[in-house]
Amino acid sequence: MLTRRHFINRSAALFAATGVPVLMPQSAAAQGNWAAWDAQVTPANYDPATTNIWGFEPRFLPQRVAASASLTPGDIHVDPIARYLYHIESGGTAMRYGVAIARGSLYESGVYRIGRKAKWPSWTPTNDMIERDPAAYAQYADGQPGGPSNPLGARALYLYDGNRDTYLRIHGTPQPRSIGHRASSGCVRMVMVHIMGLYENVRTGSTAHLYNASQTVTATS
Repeated sequence: MLTRRHFINRSAALFAATGVPVLMPQSAAAQGNWAAWDAQVTPANYDPATTNIWGFEPRFLPQRVAASASLTPGDIHVDPIARYLYHIESGGTAMRYGVAIARGSLYESGVYRIGRKAKWPSWTPTNDMIERDPAAYAQYADGQPGGPSNPLGARALYLYDGNRDTYLRIHGTPQPRSIGHRASSGCVRMVMVHIMGLYENVRTGSTAHLYNASQTVTATS
């Protein structure tokens, strides 16, 4: 198991500053809206390093940081305590993004394969989600089409265990103020325009490492 302690013990060497959804087919009509939706969720004069209309801590804005040469380019590493997602690049760097993670025991650490990518995906809550909070989820039992108000947001990366879909996702969110918090029903959330940038650089088949969140360790980076 990947533990938080394992990650923290290595983090100084690795990095240095420089719901649970189900896929539904997209209709051609929905795809025709993608460009307009992308524009709708992209702030005017957007600069990834400085644009923060959402008002969260500036440390959660995308930054390029140094990364250990031992890390595999293309892999994703999620630090659930600091609320960072790192996408490893070639040449000893990584792009770092702020994220929100799951509430309490709903967070699932592990090593996963990115088995699928989707733009503006549809979403269906799982039976567990409906049973846990019917007032919030029962109305979407038959699914919710993609769009700016959809819980999966602009993009989604689907996490698999081998060939099995875990129903865990790294995805955009229409609730950007949740970034930096424990807020989701199991997934890793990102600002929509941030995951739009990440999405273009992630290849299907890459590995996502989600570290354990049960140990309380103060993040210093």
